[in-house]
Amino acid sequence: MSKAVYIATTEPNSGKSIISLGLMHLLLGKAAKVGYFKPIIDDFELGTIDNHINTITNFFNLDIPFEDAYAFTRSQVIRMKNDDEEDEIISKIIEKYKAIEEQSDFVLVEGTNFTGEGAIIEFDINIIIAKNLGIPAIILASGVDKTLEGLVGNLQIAYDSFDDKGVQVLAAIANKVQQENLSLITEQLKKQLPENVMVAAIPLNPILGNPSVKEITETLGGKILFGHNYINNRVDGFSVGAMQLRNYLDHLKENGLVITPGDRADIILGALQANISANYPSISGIVLTGGITPEESIRKLIEGLTDIVPIISVEGGTFGMANRIGAIKSQMYAENTEKIQTAISDFETYIPTENLAEHLITFKATGITPRMFQYNLLKRAKKNKKHIVLPEGIDERILKAAKQLIDANAVELTLLGNKAQIVGKLTTLDIALDLEKIQIIDPAESSYFKDYATTLFELRKHKNVDLTMAEDLMTDVSYFGTMMVYKGHADGMVSGAIHTTQHTILPALQFVKTRPEVSLVSSVFFMCLPDRVTVFGDCAINPNPNAEQLAEIAISSANTSSAFGIEPRIAMLSYSSGASGMGEDVDRVRKATEIVKQKRPDLKIEGPIQYDAAVDIKVGMSKLPDSEVAGKATVFIFPDLNTGNNTYKAVQRETGALAIGPMLQGLNKPVNDLSRGCTVDDIFNTVVITAIQAEGL
Repeated sequence: MSKAVYIATTEPNSGKSIISLGLMHLLLGKAAKVGYFKPIIDDFELGTIDNHINTITNFFNLDIPFEDAYAFTRSQVIRMKNDDEEDEIISKIIEKYKAIEEQSDFVLVEGTNFTGEGAIIEFDINIIIAKNLGIPAIILASGVDKTLEGLVGNLQIAYDSFDDKGVQVLAAIANKVQQENLSLITEQLKKQLPENVMVAAIPLNPILGNPSVKEITETLGGKILFGHNYINNRVDGFSVGAMQLRNYLDHLKENGLVITPGDRADIILGALQANISANYPSISGIVLTGGITPEESIRKLIEGLTDIVPIISVEGGTFGMANRIGAIKSQMYAENTEKIQTAISDFETYIPTENLAEHLITFKATGITPRMFQYNLLKRAKKNKKHIVLPEGIDERILKAAKQLIDANAVELTLLGNKAQIVGKLTTLDIALDLEKIQIIDPAESSYFKDYATTLFELRKHKNVDLTMAEDLMTDVSYFGTMMVYKGHADGMVSGAIHTTQHTILPALQFVKTRPEVSLVSSVFFMCLPDRVTVFGDCAINPNPNAEQLAEIAISSANTSSAFGIEPRIAMLSYSSGASGMGEDVDRVRKATEIVKQKRPDLKIEGPIQYDAAVDIKVGMSKLPDSEVAGKATVFIFPDLNTGNNTYKAVQRETGALAIGPMLQGLNKPVNDLSRGCTVDDIFNTVVITAIQAEGL
């Protein structure tokens, strides 16, 4: 089940509030606690808050502090994009959204408003946000000033844009259309959009489309002189009172706004009298221009009247004010309950609410983005902090990563090496690592040294290791760090920034050993592609696995995938798909696939299968039309180390993907190897996944 939905529009003034209000009302009838989140809001003045957030949270009594309900203002996003900080934008949005999600049964996420600077890039930003949050979308377009073809085409393009990025569209809604065109529009949308997309159309409602006197007052910076109680009156039009009263009275309109200079007492009093007359339309208010207010005698006369419509004083000329008023777009605000109730009523009238609720309940995310994956990793690590040992404490990258890990409060750390040298290196590099929060151990000087050496001797004496040899080995940081893990003095170890893979994992193979149900240590990389995260195995350990070993690698990789929140759909890669290929190599993959099916019938697996058929839905459907894996694989098992290692590096370099790993599978306790070309981010991520591995061991 989805826990959230993203409301996105294709343009400004689409009437997004009607969907937000109606959907919030619907959700509160089906969930105990509904959250509201608006990733990017318009800039606001100090001491004020965003109107959209204020309206939703106040009307529905949501217990969400204003600062928690959004991530950025529009100007902040523009500045960060100009500084190439897009990743930071998405990371912060995920963090803020997750905080709301954790406290809610469901979250309503509202997209941007397409106003002001930066509006041209907002459509793409909304798609990226919805994708990274892993939630479905409802898209909305306005029918104002559009032909039928233009409106339907607008929603079709919007659907394609979201769908191309892997964001499922639950509903496409045409808003502000003519009542007589409702059926025609929905019929055309059904023809153009997939069957599983709910379509609807909402007619233009003057109660929602026209501004109130309050909105006009705030936009013009006006001052309310009279009629505070009727400030929410709807303004359906306006007229300028510049002629004599006897001529102007015929120009009054129902719910119209009178605009006149502040010294025109005749127009002011005439309009007020006409408002209570059965022979003339009721007006919504009066705007007095020129910064002029009525003289004392006129004010006294007005004060003696009852049920006075709002009278507003503004600076500026009459015709200039008229032009500004004509350009004002209506908004929802918390105090205007008439508009809010009307919006909710229209939503329930024109949207098939039960159908929409069913779409929300049955939605299931099919993947996870790299940013969400990394967020979830860090969150899990912080929730149950583990102790990780880093044997290469003198390496610059290790020290920088250590600072980031401590600052993130992700793990407890031990660095191995000479303390004076490590402290000196920190000083030289100007790394402000809090030494009170980490442990630095020199193996030869450690109080554990004798115990560790004796333990190694007992474990390896059958291999002709004597106590002297054990003591020599224990001065090696890889052996000492691995023994810390073996003895329970650390939960996991990460090494390899300086040392070879063999140097890093040999001690683990010698005495940490594999779990009872596992006979083979293998590895995986988490490949963080632009729009999804997949698992590649084995790309680091086993050169030429046989069928049984390939099967074990596949099962271990599937277990790893599940443990890290990725649904395993296993592709056993080869140079042919299905039954078409012949030869020893493809037969080995075919046999491995059958072994997995026998041992783990619960797993979705396909093999042999080519890489393109595993990742491209069209190719997959053409080659293996009945497959549950073809075109949507998440776990890729390579037939040998040569293929796997080269492929992961090619994908990493050519796509810019982040490769987290290798993560070793099958050991009793987690020990993971780094590449000697690793970056600070690589170390950070590997330590985090090592900590998560330790949770289940």
